[in-house]
Amino acid sequence: MNPDILIVFAILLTAAVLFVTNSIRNDLVALLIMLTLMLSGVLTVNESLAGFSDPVVIIVASMFIIGEAIVYTGIARKVGELIIHWGRASETRLMIMLMTAAGLLGSFVSSTATTAIFIPVTMAVTEKTGLNPRRLLMPLSVGALISGMMTLIATTSNIVINNTLVDRGLDSFSFFSFTPFGILILCIAIVFMVIVGRNMLAEKTTTVQAKQERTMMDMTREYGLQNQVSRLQVSAGSSLIDRAVARVQLIKNYGLKLVVIEITKKGRRVLRCARPETVFHQNDTLLLIGDPESAAKLVADYSLKPMPISEDAQKRKRLFRAVGMVEVMLTPSSSLIGHNLKELRFQSRFNCLVLAIRRKGQPITSKFEELPLQFGDVLLVSAAWDDIIKLGEYRDNFLLLTIPTDYREVIPGQERAPLVLAILAVMIVLMAFKLLPLVTAAILAALTIILTRCIRLDGMYKVINWQAVILIAGILPIVTALNKTGAAQLISEALVQVMGPLGPIPILAILFIVTSATGLLLSATPTAVLIAPIAIDTALTLGISPQAFAMTVAIACCAGFASPLSSPANMLVQESGGYSFLDFIKIGIPMQLLALIVTVTMVWALYLL
Repeated sequence: MNPDILIVFAILLTAAVLFVTNSIRNDLVALLIMLTLMLSGVLTVNESLAGFSDPVVIIVASMFIIGEAIVYTGIARKVGELIIHWGRASETRLMIMLMTAAGLLGSFVSSTATTAIFIPVTMAVTEKTGLNPRRLLMPLSVGALISGMMTLIATTSNIVINNTLVDRGLDSFSFFSFTPFGILILCIAIVFMVIVGRNMLAEKTTTVQAKQERTMMDMTREYGLQNQVSRLQVSAGSSLIDRAVARVQLIKNYGLKLVVIEITKKGRRVLRCARPETVFHQNDTLLLIGDPESAAKLVADYSLKPMPISEDAQKRKRLFRAVGMVEVMLTPSSSLIGHNLKELRFQSRFNCLVLAIRRKGQPITSKFEELPLQFGDVLLVSAAWDDIIKLGEYRDNFLLLTIPTDYREVIPGQERAPLVLAILAVMIVLMAFKLLPLVTAAILAALTIILTRCIRLDGMYKVINWQAVILIAGILPIVTALNKTGAAQLISEALVQVMGPLGPIPILAILFIVTSATGLLLSATPTAVLIAPIAIDTALTLGISPQAFAMTVAIACCAGFASPLSSPANMLVQESGGYSFLDFIKIGIPMQLLALIVTVTMVWALYLL
C-alpha cells in the first residue's frame, strides 16, 4: 500500500478522535490537519493552503454578513413580532409558525445563525403567552436543522458536497435541488412535533395566560435588583470630584455597579453611561446598583447626597433611551468560558457592565466578578444601546438572549430592512437561475449590504464566525489528499465489494445511517468532507447516479437531531431549554428515521427511476 495512503488514514483517525473528544478546538484541529499534510509531503504547500481560496469559504463568510444584516435591520425581530401576533395563545400555531419561519430563514442563513436569531423570538413568545419554552425550543432547533436541507447555500455541507461533484466533472445540483426534500421533511417534522414530540419534552400546558412583553424594569425585578438601586449626587467638596471612575473601584471596594451618570452639559441635564475613564464633577447624579448598606458607606466616605428614585414615566423613558439592558448567553465556543469578569476586564473590553449572572436558573447578584464563567451562563448586561448592539457582533462569544421592549425605539437600521430584503431576493434569483456563480452572487450581495450600510461598518469583521471559516479552510485539503493518494478510490472499491450485491435502495439506506451517525460525532462539515468523495466514487464504480449518493449524504449531514453535540444549534437550545441528552435522543431518533425514509424514497424517485 502507498505510504501516503497510510499517512492520510492516520491523519483521518487522529482528527476524528480529536473532533469527537473535543480536546482541542475544531478550528485548531483543522489547522493541524493542513500542517500535517504539508509537512508529510502528501500535499504541496499550495495544495495544503488551497482551502483558504476555496469558493466555499468565501460563500460562508458572505452569508454571515447577510445574516447580520437581517438582525441589524430588525427583520428577525419583526418576524418574531408577527409570530407572536398571529400565533397568539395557541401553542400549536406558535410551534408551526416557529418551525416554518426557522426552516425558511435558514434556507439562506446557517442553522446556527437561524437558531441564534430565533431563540430570543421563542423566549419572547413564551414570556408573552405563558407557554413552556421546553415545548418550543426543541422544535425550533429541529426546524433550523431542516433548513439546511432547503437550498444549496443553506449549509456549508451542501456547498462542500456540490463542489465535490464539480471537481469530478459531474453535473452539480441547482439552487433548489434540495427544496423538495427539505419541505417534505419539515412538514413531517411539524406533524410529528405537534402530535407526539412536544408531549415527550414537557407536560401539556392547559391554561394560557397572556403576559406583557418584558421591559427593563421587568428584568431588574426578575433578578431581584429593584431594591438595590441608589441615586446619589456629588456634592460640593466631595472627594469624588475630578476622580475617574476606575480610580474609585466601586465594585471592588463597595460591590456597587455604576450604571449611569447624569451630568450638566450646556445648561441641560444629560444622561451618560459610566465608563472607567469617566471623571466625576460637582452636581453629577449617579445611578448605582448594589447593596443599600454599601451605598450608605459610599455616601459617608465621599460626602455624597442621597436622592429619591424618580417614578416619573417620562424621566424613566429618557433613562431607558440612554442606557440599555440585555441578557446574553455564552455560546459553546465562547473564549470567555473558564475566565472571570475581572481577568477579562469585561467592562473595559466591551464597554458593558455586568449587573448579575443567572446560572442554572438562579440569579447571582453579588461577588460574581471572580466567578469563572461557564457555558450557558446568562449575563444581565447594562450599557449604551450602541454598545449593546456591538456586543451582538461577537457571535463567537455571545447570543443576545432577551432584548427588552424598550429597544424598539432605538433599532439602528430598521429603515434599511426593505433594502436588505431586496438584496436577498436578487441574490436568490442570481443563484437559482445560475446567472452568476454562487460565490460571485454571494460576494455581490455581501458587498452591496456593506456599501449601503445595512450593517455596522466598524463591526463588519466581527460578525463573521472565523472559527467556522478556518475549520472549513483547514479541513478541505483532506479531500485533495484522499483523491491524490488514491485513498478515496481504495475505500470505495472496498465498499463496492461489501455492498454491491445489496442493490441501490439498501445501499442508500446504509449510506444515510452511516453519514448521520458520523455527523452526530463530527458535525456536518467534517462529515461531508470525509464521506462525500467516497460516496460519489462508490456510485461511479457501481454505475449508479452519483447525484443520488451525494444528495443522500447531504440530507443525512443535516439530520443531526439525536445529539446536542452534533450541531451548535442543538447546543444553544439545550441550555436555553434545559434539555438533557435523553431529550435529544427521544426526539432525534424518530426524526432521523423519518428523514431516512423520506430521503431514500425521494432519491429513488428523482434520481434512480
